[in-house]
Amino acid sequence: MKTISLTAATLALAATALPALAEGELNLYSSRHYDTDERLYSDFTEATGITINRIEGKADELLTRMQAEGANSPADILLTVDTSRLARAKEMGLLQSVDSDTLEARVPSYLQDVDNQWFGFSQRARIIFYDRAEVENPPRDYVSLADPAYRGMVCHRSSSNVYSQTLLAAVIQNHGEEAAKAWAQGVVDNFARAPQGGDTDQLRGLVSGECDISISNTYYFARALRKDVKGLDSEAMDNIGWIFPAQGAEGAHMNLSGGGVAAHAPNLENAVKFLEYLASDQAQQYFSAGNDEYPAVPGVGLSPSVAALGFFQADDVNLSDVAANVPTAQKIFNEVGWE
Repeated sequence: MKTISLTAATLALAATALPALAEGELNLYSSRHYDTDERLYSDFTEATGITINRIEGKADELLTRMQAEGANSPADILLTVDTSRLARAKEMGLLQSVDSDTLEARVPSYLQDVDNQWFGFSQRARIIFYDRAEVENPPRDYVSLADPAYRGMVCHRSSSNVYSQTLLAAVIQNHGEEAAKAWAQGVVDNFARAPQGGDTDQLRGLVSGECDISISNTYYFARALRKDVKGLDSEAMDNIGWIFPAQGAEGAHMNLSGGGVAAHAPNLENAVKFLEYLASDQAQQYFSAGNDEYPAVPGVGLSPSVAALGFFQADDVNLSDVAANVPTAQKIFNEVGWE
């Protein structure tokens, strides 16, 4: 298996790093950066005999590379995180529609593109975490994060982060643009500090006392339950409570990790086989066991670390609609001063 890590500096130099058409091979462009995904790839190769050649890099770099390569791109599959990036790949003409009875049957319709150009294979719930010692009545939904009762208590990521963008895009879809702007302004007013850091940093903010309430994807917390994470020891974790928001209403917002077949895939048949494999029970279970994510396929069992968070109602809003709201979300962020 050939793996190349892609950075901006090596973008051009890597242009000839993968073979184009090769029987029994698959060229994978992936922005998933998890070592645990190795098992996914090796199991696929063992089951099919198809060798996977990988280019790994940040999502935007991969999209830029595919666009520059055009019809000569060796890419067969694009894997990335977040609905907005999958939608961007489609808008740039980098993906193609896939006709697969297997994918249609196994991946729920709201977790796939309306034109079958991308499919979701794992999910992360974006939920509310809080300091049990400091917060007696934590917010029970996203809207409540803007309540003045939580002034100076909330930590969040920056507006340039895709998780922030898709959360606001979902608020737009569920509550309307005017209400979403009022919500964003209220959250800004409640910030304990300027937006900064990743999701793990939002959890560490609860431990350090920088904030009392934060938002994070579940898999960061579940990972800390399963193994040691710096700044999140067992004592600190015991003091962090969590809320799956909007239960009985729209449900908890879900972020998606997914992929699609490249527009000019030289190994098209192998590419479709790979996507169908990602929707198999074996692969779906590994998304949960290996990276603390929620399977996209209904009925697949959860790993102990994920199951420990409890069961909940997920927002089943169509993610294609959410992705379409991202430009409006960014406009709102700019207007309310969400850095």
